[in-house]
Amino acid sequence: MTPTTAEFIGTMLLILLGNGVVANVLLDGTKGHGSGWIVITTAWAMAVFVGVVVAGPYSGAHLNPAVTVGLALAGKFAWADVSGYVLAQLLGAMAGAFLVWLTHKDHFAATHNPIAKLACFSTAPAIHKPFSNLISEAIGTFVLVFTVLFMVGPSLTLNGTGDVAIGLGSIGALPVALLVWGIGLSLGGTTGYAINPARDLGPRIMHGLLRIGGSSDWSYAWVPIVGPLVGGAVAAGLYLLLR
Repeated sequence: MTPTTAEFIGTMLLILLGNGVVANVLLDGTKGHGSGWIVITTAWAMAVFVGVVVAGPYSGAHLNPAVTVGLALAGKFAWADVSGYVLAQLLGAMAGAFLVWLTHKDHFAATHNPIAKLACFSTAPAIHKPFSNLISEAIGTFVLVFTVLFMVGPSLTLNGTGDVAIGLGSIGALPVALLVWGIGLSLGGTTGYAINPARDLGPRIMHGLLRIGGSSDWSYAWVPIVGPLVGGAVAAGLYLLLR
């Protein structure tokens, strides 16, 4: 599997499971209707775990333009590969959103609240104040990218041989999943913690294309794009300063 294919599939699975739980909680008539924020944040963490498990061995499992750009700014990823990764992430997010719609198609039809329908695709703030919302997204993404930059694989030191890397297999995806879970529980209640431009933009595009009803709220769409990119850039800058 090529790195860009891995980014596409990993991001598709991330959105399928992440936005899938939002649909399960918010849409009328589902088995999980009304189960709440803790369920959503937990399932999003598991969505990250699945995406990283699948894509990690092939692409490093960025699954997020803010991570890709942050790693490039920190000198940990080649700038020549950034555009291909970002495009794959955006297309993967669109594909995942389409699968969420396909899975819950009858429940979308049974739900008459356009805000609930849009929430199954993209984020929206609890209090609509764009500058504050931008800061919230930037801070959440800063925590994500800054922590990712300091993550290292396990190793042990053997006498006379130096450090030896030890692989953890799929368990290696767990720290990132726990990180996203913590961000969601602590910082996600203000904006729905997109912390990922592709996660918000790709599904928002699909919401418009599928004509589900109601506004796609394009006036807000710039916030979960710019905020995460700013947060990722600041994280990379501070990482370089400290190193």
